[in-house]
Amino acid sequence: MIGIEAFVEAVQARTRALASGARIGQFVSVGLAGAGLETIIVFLLTGLATVPPLGAKAVGAEASISLMFLLNDRVTFAGEGERGIRSTGRRYLKSHTVRLGGLAVAFTTLYVLTAWTEITLQVSGADVWPTLANVIGIGVGMTINYVAESLITWRVHR
Repeated sequence: MIGIEAFVEAVQARTRALASGARIGQFVSVGLAGAGLETIIVFLLTGLATVPPLGAKAVGAEASISLMFLLNDRVTFAGEGERGIRSTGRRYLKSHTVRLGGLAVAFTTLYVLTAWTEITLQVSGADVWPTLANVIGIGVGMTINYVAESLITWRVHR
């Protein structure tokens, strides 16, 4: 059984690791690149094609998650984790797994904002509301992703 002092120390170590201003800035920058890619894909698939918002979100999210993993692995968390194909592959799979929480929040936000509302936002003949709703969902899920990626995928508290 873990003692209270050890528990408090573990929580403090994780909190210090998460509070890195430089790392947060890099994570947000990488997130913006991923959000940009996902937003373009969602716009193209919903605004110019006839793909439903959740289907477009699934395609955009997979492309975005893969891009963000590569950027985070090379920039944000470059000093964390071993190099090599196996280690990188394990982190890639772990990253996908831990991002399910943030992705669930983003999907739920998109669903609520598009299926439970009658909002449309026309710009040059295209309804951009699904795209804007998706961006809102991405923002809500980002905090969950930062904590999970930092503590589980790259284990920055070690």
